[in-house]
Amino acid sequence: MLIRSIEKFLREQEMPATKFGRLAAHDPRFVLDLRNGRIPRPHTEARVRSFMQSFQETSHVA
Repeated sequence: MLIRSIEKFLREQEMPATKFGRLAAHDPRFVLDLRNGRIPRPHTEARVRSFMQSFQETSHVA
């Protein structure tokens, strides 16, 4: 489930939900909306998952 993956990512990266929404979906309310039952389109979900993967890969390099 996408929201569970995002919540885990937020904890691990110590990132605020609004910052994540701005960076991953260009919507600071994205995570709040997901928490309230929003179901993202498949393309949006793929983009968000790709963002998380890329972010984690670059954060481990440093």
